[in-house]
Amino acid sequence: MAQRILILGAAGQIGTELTEFLHNQGNNVLATDIKDPNYVNFPTEYEIVDVLDRDKLQQVISKFKPEVVYHMAAILSATGEKIPLKAWEINMQGLINVLELAREYRFKLFWPSSIAIFGPTTPKDNTPQHTIVEPLTIYGISKYAGERLIDYYKHRYGLDIRSLRYPGLISWKALPGGGTTDYAVEIFYEAIKNHRYTCYLDPYRTLPMMYMDDAIRGTVQLMEAPRDSIKEASYNFSAISFSPQELADEIKKHIPDFEINYEPDERDQLAQQWPRSIDDSRAREDWNWKHEYDLPLLVTAMLENIARKLNKQLT
Repeated sequence: MAQRILILGAAGQIGTELTEFLHNQGNNVLATDIKDPNYVNFPTEYEIVDVLDRDKLQQVISKFKPEVVYHMAAILSATGEKIPLKAWEINMQGLINVLELAREYRFKLFWPSSIAIFGPTTPKDNTPQHTIVEPLTIYGISKYAGERLIDYYKHRYGLDIRSLRYPGLISWKALPGGGTTDYAVEIFYEAIKNHRYTCYLDPYRTLPMMYMDDAIRGTVQLMEAPRDSIKEASYNFSAISFSPQELADEIKKHIPDFEINYEPDERDQLAQQWPRSIDDSRAREDWNWKHEYDLPLLVTAMLENIARKLNKQLT
C-alpha cells in the first residue's frame, strides 16, 4: 500500500538511494535536505529543510502529513572528528526536533545508528547485540545517545521508532559523505580511472561492510515488519566483513594491473576501535533479515556499474 513518506537528509549516500527506492515502490515521497535544488536530482518533490530548524520542520510535516519519516541527516565519523561540536548539534538536536514532532504528529520513524557505537573495549569478533558500548568518537557517542533517546521516546510516548546499526556501506550511485569506510567506494573509482589507489586504512583492517542494495532493502524490510516483531531499540545489521587487502585482491581479478598502496592516517585510528564482524542474528530472527551480496558479487556489481557511469573499460 502506498504511503506518504518524508525523507530528511535525502541527498546523502543512503538517502539518495532510499528516496529512489521508495518512490519506485509507488509511495508519495517528499525528499528534503540542505542542498541547493540545482545540485540534486530526485524523481520526487524536493524541499530545502534543515533539521535544526524546528519551525521549518514542523511546517513541512504539518503540510505534508507523512505516515513515515526517515531521519537520515547526520555528520558522519571522519567529518565529525573535525567539527565535534557541530556534529553533536546536528546529530542530537536534529534527532530531538524530529522526536518531539513525532510525539505531536504520530508518524512512524526510522533513525540510523551505526557500528561506530562500539569502542575499543567491545568484543571485536561477532560483536553481540548487547555488549560493552564505550565509543570514543563524537559520532559514535551521538549515535549511542540517540539509541537511548529513541528507546526512551518509544516507551515513554508509545511511538513506533525503528533503527539499524549500519556497517560501512558501499554504493556506486551516490558518493560517500565523510565516513571512515569511504575507502571502499573510492577504491573502485580509482581502480577504473587510474588502476591504482592509496588507502588510508591498514591493509588488514577488517571491518563489517554491506552493499547498498542490501542496506536499502533491509531498511525498508524493517519498516514494513509487524510492530510486535521489533524487539530491539536498534538492531545489529550486517552482511560481510573484509579488509582493504582482501578487497584489492578481489578487484585484481577484474583489473589485473591494479596496484594499492597504504598510508594509514587518523581514520585508521578510528577504524581500530570498531568490530571486525557483527552478530546480527536478532535481526535475522525477529524480521527475517538476510543479505544477498557477498564480496565477489559486490565487487562485480561496483566495477560494472561505475565503469558504465564513467564510460570506461575495466581493462
